[in-house]
Amino acid sequence: MDRNEGLFSKLKKGLSNTKEGLSKNIGNLFNAGGEVNDDFYDQIEEALIVADVGMSTSMNIIDKLRKGIKTKKIKTVDGAKEELKDIMTEMLGENKINYEYPLVILFVGVNGVGKTTAIGKLSSKFKDEGKRVIMAAGDTFRAAASEQLSEWANRSGAGIVKHKEGADPAAVIYDAIQSFKAKEADVLLCDTAGRLHNKKNLMEELKKIERVISKELPEANKEVYIVLDATTGQNAITQAKNFKDVVELNGIILTKLDGTAKGGVVIAVNRELNLPIRYIGVGEGINDLEVFDPRLFIEALFE
Repeated sequence: MDRNEGLFSKLKKGLSNTKEGLSKNIGNLFNAGGEVNDDFYDQIEEALIVADVGMSTSMNIIDKLRKGIKTKKIKTVDGAKEELKDIMTEMLGENKINYEYPLVILFVGVNGVGKTTAIGKLSSKFKDEGKRVIMAAGDTFRAAASEQLSEWANRSGAGIVKHKEGADPAAVIYDAIQSFKAKEADVLLCDTAGRLHNKKNLMEELKKIERVISKELPEANKEVYIVLDATTGQNAITQAKNFKDVVELNGIILTKLDGTAKGGVVIAVNRELNLPIRYIGVGEGINDLEVFDPRLFIEALFE
């Protein structure tokens, strides 16, 4: 079994809840071999909205589907299904990850979305590729955040730098960079505080962290990823927009896709935020954070 086949199987299993929700309408509609008419379009749109694709995105998909079917003179339901898959895949765009090292990734997101877990799993992926990884426990406000990250460091074999609870996050990042340099590491993964009730404080905190990175590690390539919980549906988009007001984001990590019937939020998040989805979480294991492949995702959704 090659990697794509293994990932496809994992996606099918992980997306079972979403597929069950979609198949009640879309799957049955396609399997029934019905006519491509207004009722057909209405049922697809309803299924997309239920799957949390979002109203505006669902309407946009249906509009593209109508035009595509008309232009290509598609007569069969099977043909319409393939056209719908192509439209959704195209909307998700490409996800080309070509990291250059040394690499610093800053992780942002509200508490409870699985940020620390995502850092741990991504650390494991880098370690499996032979990279030397350091974690920075920059969330010094949430109780036990650094302990949780320490557990992931132990599991993945990464180094970790942490301070006591309530310490200055930028100071943690500074010390982590010194360790990074001393150990000639490849990847620095920085956790940050997840609170968002005071944007001004959060903005100043993140700016300070970014200044430290720019000054102490100017040669590094930097990414800022927001971690979102798929089970929160459209609320994840609101969270991301709030953070986007505070910091320049480069990509999205979408967690807990295996636990929701609203996996259509993948498409809504991508379209409304105009950010690439870098990784998706499709299970609880250390190897269940996968590079997002739009085509495989859509194929698994309709399988």
